[in-house]
Amino acid sequence: MTAVCQPVSLINCPIAEVTGADLQVPLIHGGTARYANLDYAASAPALATVVEELSRTLPFYASVHRGAGYASQASTACYESARRVVAGFLGARTDDHVVFTRNTTDSLNLLAHCVPGETVVLDVEHHANFLPWRRGGARVVEAAGTLAETLECLDRELGRRPAALLAVTGASNVTGEVLPIARLAKIAHRHGARILVDAAQLAPHRRIDLSECGIDYLALSGHKLYAPFGAGVLVGRADWLDAAEPYLAGGGAVRSVGLHETRWADGPARHEAGSPNVLGAAALAQACVTLAGLDRDRAHRHEQALVRLLVTGLEDLPGVTVHRIWGDPEGGVDTVGIATFTVAGHHPAEVATYLSAEHGIGVRHGKFCAHPLLDRLGLPDGAVRTSLGLGSTADDVERLIRAIDQLLTCGPVWDYAADARGQWAPVPETRTLPDFLGGHLIGDPAAGTPSTPPCGRD
Repeated sequence: MTAVCQPVSLINCPIAEVTGADLQVPLIHGGTARYANLDYAASAPALATVVEELSRTLPFYASVHRGAGYASQASTACYESARRVVAGFLGARTDDHVVFTRNTTDSLNLLAHCVPGETVVLDVEHHANFLPWRRGGARVVEAAGTLAETLECLDRELGRRPAALLAVTGASNVTGEVLPIARLAKIAHRHGARILVDAAQLAPHRRIDLSECGIDYLALSGHKLYAPFGAGVLVGRADWLDAAEPYLAGGGAVRSVGLHETRWADGPARHEAGSPNVLGAAALAQACVTLAGLDRDRAHRHEQALVRLLVTGLEDLPGVTVHRIWGDPEGGVDTVGIATFTVAGHHPAEVATYLSAEHGIGVRHGKFCAHPLLDRLGLPDGAVRTSLGLGSTADDVERLIRAIDQLLTCGPVWDYAADARGQWAPVPETRTLPDFLGGHLIGDPAAGTPSTPPCGRD
């Protein structure tokens, strides 16, 4: 897939077409602005090709695997084809299992259910790659001052006492810093452990090849990979998955059931009980096809140019700090399109609310489901995270920098306050939700109520 326009400057044009690119949102003081989506790391918009694929697939949607009807046969073929597409996109080995799940969290909890021994994990992880292992008594290694020193710490811990698994993020969801997965895989394997990669943030930005990198297991979410339709995936070696009790007990995970005995299925079906998310799997597969067809070198250059523009612009503003985990020399740590910052004298939630209300810019604020890392960084109130994707442009980044500069030099034009729960909002709120959500003011208890009753109801 090629860029959606031919710009003079690479970063003034999105790399691929995504839904919502021309979305107009209301501003607190009246009027509207094009929505600047700088929150890709939370949930990426759907690729246009994904929406088109769903439109083709939806008329054939039916129950899979056991239906003789034509639509069931078509849905089954679609579902199993999606499994093969995802495997190919990730460079899976021929005997790896591809298990469809709800999201990365679901995938990691599934694998935690299957690991036959201890797990080693860093303290910089997203909760999804931290809590499942902690529940099983994982050994937590504190990140050192540099990435190079952190690798040495992991090497020592794995050598100190055997472990079954090393679980690491591919790229930090807080700072975007990328871990050297192939090197970590060699460290783990040298000590007799396997490696699991939480690729939720890495996969949308970098090519990943399980075979080439030596990755044993990988988890990701469709909603971060431009397919926000409720599907995730766990890909990896079959033996642990086939040996473990099914993650869910139910239809589809069995060969036969009697009153006193159950014979469980092998393969992905063992952990896919219940009616699967056929459309989510199809959407994820189409996103993989589209991403595989991109000029990834161009996409990488585009992203890195935007990251430089973003980080340099923020760091040039007085009172703004861009936060990182490691202090390696400049260029020593690869970074995907994420930058997290704080503004002196302003609560992160206030900054995010201001950006939305006065400038139509969407960012994330808080502790990003990574509380130990934010505590390590000395950010008890959290921070503001900006994240880029295939639809991002220089205009989005420049709007953010101008908005922060205006906050610092002139202050907000509206009042903002936090409620008893610490939730910030404009005072008063003037923006309304779309008509299909009732057109209520944002924050109204009735918000989200349909504007017209369902058919057949008074």
